[in-house]
Amino acid sequence: MTEHNGSTPVAASDPAGASTGALATEAGGPADAGGVAPAGQDPVATETDQAATRGRGGRDLEREGEVAADFLEVLLDIADLDGDIDVDVDGDRAAVAIVDSDEGRVPRRLVGPDGKVLDALQELTRLAVQSATGERSRLMLDVAGYRAERRAALVRIAEEAIAEVKSSGAKKALEPMSAFERKVVHDAVLEAGLTSESDGVEPHRFVVVLPA
Repeated sequence: MTEHNGSTPVAASDPAGASTGALATEAGGPADAGGVAPAGQDPVATETDQAATRGRGGRDLEREGEVAADFLEVLLDIADLDGDIDVDVDGDRAAVAIVDSDEGRVPRRLVGPDGKVLDALQELTRLAVQSATGERSRLMLDVAGYRAERRAALVRIAEEAIAEVKSSGAKKALEPMSAFERKVVHDAVLEAGLTSESDGVEPHRFVVVLPA
């Protein structure tokens, strides 16, 4: 894991007037987000997608993480927010996290209600990486451990559904989830020896756990 430091302390009040496009342009990302899904949707992480980045070497993923870290450091500086950047590789994607620093906590407003701000920030970061590398990015961004905590909660939900399906022999539909959340559940179900499928239409798409 690589750690980036050097962001500035949190300002007394939220910065105002900086548009997403301006931040992307100043931090090295494209001002035009054409061809990228809206925040909250993750077509490159859906269950059926065969992303072009699959099978790329670890060195390329590390490069994605470094580009993302540089972009996020500039963005934090522009917004006068605190935080350190951790860079890693998780399977077939780069994993980047904004974490609390010695100077203070990462502002939780970067996560937002139900992670919506985090989703938007992730898409913006992917745009910056795509602009720098010419490759579509599937990097996963976390802020203050939000996704890690959510992943643990989803695994517990999946385990409860798996136990219920095994006991009753009937399929079990779960609550609507994002593509990231559905992927976590699918993986947990597969590891338990059962199968699952997604049903419904975004943003109300959900996982159905099927009996063996």
